[in-house]
Amino acid sequence: MTSTNFLYLYSSVAIAASLFGLMIVCNEFGFRMGRFVQEHTGDEIKTLTGSIQASILGLLALLLGFTFSMAMQRYDGRSMAVIEEANDIGTAVLRVQLLPDEYQAETYQLLAQYMTLRVAVGRIDITRQDERQLHNQQIAQLQHKLWAIGVAATNTDPRAVTTGAFTKSLNDMIDIQGTRNALLQMHVPEAVMLLLFLVFISAGGIIGYSAGLSGKRILAPVVLVSLLITLIVFIIIDLDRPKRGLIQVDQTPIIEVQRGLLLLSAPPV
Repeated sequence: MTSTNFLYLYSSVAIAASLFGLMIVCNEFGFRMGRFVQEHTGDEIKTLTGSIQASILGLLALLLGFTFSMAMQRYDGRSMAVIEEANDIGTAVLRVQLLPDEYQAETYQLLAQYMTLRVAVGRIDITRQDERQLHNQQIAQLQHKLWAIGVAATNTDPRAVTTGAFTKSLNDMIDIQGTRNALLQMHVPEAVMLLLFLVFISAGGIIGYSAGLSGKRILAPVVLVSLLITLIVFIIIDLDRPKRGLIQVDQTPIIEVQRGLLLLSAPPV
């Protein structure tokens, strides 16, 4: 999270509720303004206002679809990265058996610690940067230790089909951890979100203004439409907030690998 992403200082629910309130307020303001100029407005202007209203609502629909697609792509990317990391760690765990016997016990132990930290950091709010940084430092230390074991095992047994296979899987495991960290920083550009909010609020105002020109208040349909659009905006915001909103990336693949690792590293009864 960078300093420019000030929207992350507020919860998804608070932003959506504020947008809903602003849309209702703008709708009421637009209605009163429309009533004020109603007597001085001809049918041609009223028709033109209806066309402008349809254009703004169309633009809002376009922005909603575009922004939702961007947020969903980033969510899918983070979900696939979790699956890929689980597969890479699972492969590394299996290939520990290819190491010389004197390295296997320590490697299993380090991988168990590594998995515990990866599961833990996956549950930490992205705004708790100090806590996440501490976990990432501990993860980096374990990566160095595991790599040192891989180097030592390669010096002992330089065959590519044994220790070479393990070091390859270890390298993939380290790489995907960096990929996941990078994906956490990828969000819908804040300028796009602010533009969406602006068009959203403007739509409420133009609907109210058009209703004011006609002299008829349509409160219930306006509230219903505003609520539905607000829910869509809430989903977009929540999808774009890894480890912060209500919609979270499923950590089950990594947890399942952790359980399997604990069974492998457990001493025989």
